[in-house]
Amino acid sequence: MADQARARRLAKRISSIVATAIEYEIKDPRLRFVTITDAKVTGDLREATVFYTVMGETLDAEPDYAEAAAGLKAAAGILRSKVGAGTGVKFTPTLAFKQDTVPEAAREMDELLTKARAVDARVAQVAVGASYAGDEDPYKSDEDEDDDEA
Repeated sequence: MADQARARRLAKRISSIVATAIEYEIKDPRLRFVTITDAKVTGDLREATVFYTVMGETLDAEPDYAEAAAGLKAAAGILRSKVGAGTGVKFTPTLAFKQDTVPEAAREMDELLTKARAVDARVAQVAVGASYAGDEDPYKSDEDEDDDEA
């Protein structure tokens, strides 16, 4: 079993090699808008999972995830040989590509935070003219009990 620090270093190197190869060496038009975000390597250094995200041609255009996945699958062999040449490890890990869900999760979190801010603003508006239903401090404190006993 390899140590985890070596696996992390290898994963970082793999993501760098794959990203560079996609950008400069592989001429597949399906991979034009693919960005490598991360890589994970198993403890035995035999398998690597490369995470990617896909951007649209414009800000409003929906990315073509299926074409990007097909392009990565077609280029997996070339990318693995590039990784083998670039890392120099005894056994070149197999590459599996997985779409990164972090951008979608971040977008959902932003939407939830926006909704929470809107609700907080409404509560603050209602609280402006509000008054207490009973006493301002309905709980008795130790000082109050001392006053009652005297």
